[in-house]
Amino acid sequence: MSSPFDQSTYQVRLDWGVEGLRRLAAADIYVVADPIRYSSGVLKVLANGHDFDIARSDCPNGGAITKELAARDDVPVVFAGTLGNATAVARAIKNEQERRQARTSVAIIAGGERTPEGDIRFAVEDLLAAGAIIDALVPLGIDHSSPEAVAAAESFAALRRGVKHLLTGSGSGRELESDPDAQADVIAAAKVDSTDVVPVLRDGFFVAR
Repeated sequence: MSSPFDQSTYQVRLDWGVEGLRRLAAADIYVVADPIRYSSGVLKVLANGHDFDIARSDCPNGGAITKELAARDDVPVVFAGTLGNATAVARAIKNEQERRQARTSVAIIAGGERTPEGDIRFAVEDLLAAGAIIDALVPLGIDHSSPEAVAAAESFAALRRGVKHLLTGSGSGRELESDPDAQADVIAAAKVDSTDVVPVLRDGFFVAR
């Protein structure tokens, strides 16, 4: 049954966490946008020549979203998206639409941060990663976006030059600043379009598309 919050009248949709995944109307393509540290971690594993086993991740954000998608009877196309591969993900979405030869719906699921109380906390890095992907879809002609998706894209476009500062200064970035390796991951996650690798979910693993 249709809901005012399912964004079903739009081709490109955006919501947060597992709850948002369930709230949105079913889509043809899903993008999990959780750059610190799930989606970027997936890219790192693929860069080392290995597939990423989603069952081995205990991430309550992007990991939980991915596992729920993988458990569906009819598993849709699922990409892992970050700031680093935003344009590459947009191109992969465009290619999938061309392969289908039909209008293809896209749901961007921002991971958010699961609090100890079980709530979803807004995460600036997830907003910017989702916005970067949505923004990159526009010149490809995939631009019938929900207001929620448009707001994320405009946020990224306006703040693009300050992405590194925003990520390192955000709650998520500051939480990791005492760990040099984790802080390096945050800085790496802030690099826009640094890779053409697009992780795609296949049989419980993210593999390079």
